[in-house]
Amino acid sequence: MAGKTLRPALIVSLLGDRELGRSLGKPTTRSDLTLYDAIEGDKAITYVEPTHFPEKLFPLLAALAMGSHAIFSIQSLTRDIGETALAIAMSGTRHGALVLGSGVGLPEVSPVLREAGVPPWPAWPADPLRIRQEVASWPPSAGVWHDTGPVRIPVDHAFPVRGVGTVVLGIVRGSSVRAHDRLRLYPTELKVEIRSLQVHDEDQSEVPPGHRVGAALKGVESTQIERGYVLAPEGALECRSQVALENFARCPFFRSPLGVGSRVHVASGLQIVPARLTRCEGTRWEVQTDRPLAFQPGDRGLLAELSGGGSGPRLVGSGTLA
Repeated sequence: MAGKTLRPALIVSLLGDRELGRSLGKPTTRSDLTLYDAIEGDKAITYVEPTHFPEKLFPLLAALAMGSHAIFSIQSLTRDIGETALAIAMSGTRHGALVLGSGVGLPEVSPVLREAGVPPWPAWPADPLRIRQEVASWPPSAGVWHDTGPVRIPVDHAFPVRGVGTVVLGIVRGSSVRAHDRLRLYPTELKVEIRSLQVHDEDQSEVPPGHRVGAALKGVESTQIERGYVLAPEGALECRSQVALENFARCPFFRSPLGVGSRVHVASGLQIVPARLTRCEGTRWEVQTDRPLAFQPGDRGLLAELSGGGSGPRLVGSGTLA
């Protein structure tokens, strides 16, 4: 069955305030990320909150990788707000808005965000009704991403379902996915078949880009899948352990010493892979990853250092993968 006609989908990273999401949508997925779904106007909106940030950096990077837009709620200027601002800039998130609490104003916040590299977004009061109305006017995610090429679905959650088998959740990028498509599960060599597709609990025979889909898979167990694995056709992605980051821009606030051999993590999409620096000078940095990284050349890559040895941000810098 084809299922109901899908509304245009909008995926929004919800940053800086763990209380805001519950006033904007209904929680549907809870882990280190909490996802809230809402219908506003003609759109189906999903808000992605990095619930375990700032304790862990990875949920923040994952939330930014999933959204086409961001809402950055600032109640006061803290170290966590500064690290979030840097992550927004390094992730390449260009579209969004600020939500300012009663204790902060634009004259106080703007210099901090400008120095971090956050775009000059509009500022809204912390009024859920106003936020929902404004977000409803934003364009769907698929049109903002301007995705091209074959389908790819970065997996954000995977689990077994009785009577169904392995189910993965992820946002469709590139082209549409169809029931019974045969895809590779990168970075593994596993080949899987899409048994069935659902969006908001409705069966679908085909799901276009921009929607978060539930896909039942044949040929793999849920225990074999990690967040960041990508469903895509064979040959659609490169899969390598020797990776370069070109046009690399180091975070000016990162103070810890780094050199060849230093341990870091590489973030690309929803993948977070431990690595060792093999070159760290100029605008081309190179790493040897502990396990293969799946990517398309030109994808954005971030470096993070998580040893806790410094007092500044954990983000080292960003570039394009090659």
